[in-house]
Amino acid sequence: MKTLADIKKIAVLGAGTMGPGIAQTYAMGGYQVTMWTRSESTRDKALASLKAQLDTFEEEGLLKEKKDVILGRISFASTVEEAVKGADFIQETIVEKKDAKEELYAKLAEVVPSDVIIASNTSALNIFEVVPEKLLPQQIICHWYAPPHVIPLVEVVKSEQAPQEFADVAVALLKGCGKTAVLMKKFIRGYIVNRLQQCLNQEVFYLLDNGYCDAEAIDLAAKASFIPRACVLGLCKRMDFGGVDMTYNNFKNKSYAAPQWDNPPTTLQKLVDANKLGIKTGEGFYSYEGVDLEALKAKRDKQLFEIFGITKKFMDDPV
Repeated sequence: MKTLADIKKIAVLGAGTMGPGIAQTYAMGGYQVTMWTRSESTRDKALASLKAQLDTFEEEGLLKEKKDVILGRISFASTVEEAVKGADFIQETIVEKKDAKEELYAKLAEVVPSDVIIASNTSALNIFEVVPEKLLPQQIICHWYAPPHVIPLVEVVKSEQAPQEFADVAVALLKGCGKTAVLMKKFIRGYIVNRLQQCLNQEVFYLLDNGYCDAEAIDLAAKASFIPRACVLGLCKRMDFGGVDMTYNNFKNKSYAAPQWDNPPTTLQKLVDANKLGIKTGEGFYSYEGVDLEALKAKRDKQLFEIFGITKKFMDDPV
């Protein structure tokens, strides 16, 4: 069974949206990282992302080593077999499609030793129903949030067949790389934060679809109230301060009824139909026409660094 001390090389399978940030985090933690990507163009984009991200980290004074040293720990492989050869820990980050996951894990079942920890970053799928039965004793989930090199949280949960030690090793590994690793007792689709966000999204679209306010009002209200408060109190401790009895009475008096949806919200459907998918297409709830997206993302990262730095101070000295 692998221990934390045994882990020297990490394979990151997938170099798309999440892969470069995850690979950077592990490399900054001192690990040798091999990224698997099918195409040369994806590899080039991943390498460009890594360089740009490290530039931002350097500007913020967050690098303990030179950029070239960190980047030198990251290599690329064009085959799964090459990527996982000699790996002690595998982080899968490929597209959220069941058939693609099945194909990849079938290959892993053929070439990965039984003592190697395999972690999926899946958000929507129950990976424990997808992977071959042979891999379940070594399968866990390490669920990251975008942008993964900036957002501290990683949710960790193991399969029923995997030993607790594998999850504990993953938590220790992630903490050693500067992440806030949260261990879940058992698997549930959506984990913790995605489930909370989905509840918020239900209300966002209810308010929009029924004309109560616009997207800008929702964002302004959220940023000026419960979101910064949550940096100090979280969600459960906030109920302690407000009074658990008040929360109880809200439930008892049925002061809130969650919206029910038979079809996707109208506002969301219109955006998708118009190909207004956010920054990737130049417009979503807001317009990004003529905006330098790399500069915008760098600005986002810098602001996130600042707010998470403050949040860490609160977490280290909680109320």
